[in-house]
Amino acid sequence: MGWFEFALAYVVFFLSHSLPVRPPLRPRLQARLGSVGFTLVYSALSLAMLAWLIAAAGRAPHVALWDWAPWQVHVPLIVMGPVCLILALSIGRPNPFSFGGARNDLFDPARPGIVRWSRHPMLAALALWAAAHVVPNGDLAHVILFGTFAAFAVLGGHLIDRRKRREMGADWQRLHRAVKAGPFLSFDLTGARVAGLLAGALLYALLIWAHPGLFGVNPLSG
Repeated sequence: MGWFEFALAYVVFFLSHSLPVRPPLRPRLQARLGSVGFTLVYSALSLAMLAWLIAAAGRAPHVALWDWAPWQVHVPLIVMGPVCLILALSIGRPNPFSFGGARNDLFDPARPGIVRWSRHPMLAALALWAAAHVVPNGDLAHVILFGTFAAFAVLGGHLIDRRKRREMGADWQRLHRAVKAGPFLSFDLTGARVAGLLAGALLYALLIWAHPGLFGVNPLSG
């Protein structure tokens, strides 16, 4: 199917991400599935659509933009470590500044965790993942794919900031100042934080193991 499948996968991917989170569909889905159930189903759908989109990019006609070199595979290998840690430390934690936060009423600006580094840690992880994967994938389809994701992640953070400022009013600035007043690095290893670090390491190992089966590429082969 070539470019047609790639374009179709792109349209379906963005529709599956935009429609479920817009009113009135999101309140209806949350009423049926619950907040946690909605997040799990939405995440599973997102991963499935992402896998199809990446596979479709691999089946698109190959138009080389730069030559491949063995050193390029080390870029995503190195960057994906922090990406997995960011995801593990951000998924399911309170974060009133961004999307996907759970139990935001329990957010403590004095102990913001990963939110001290980024108001949108999941978007930061997406941007790092996409930018790192551009390097060893120098063909047109993959540059479009990963370049679009990187740009979407950066732009998405600005759009969410605008919406959250409007929704939260003065609370947004108050919380933001309180978070920025805290230390940038914290060595307070609570049980939840240790569990997050272990989950990130496990996710990294799982992605390396599953990558050949899911995407047909062994990330350890240079």
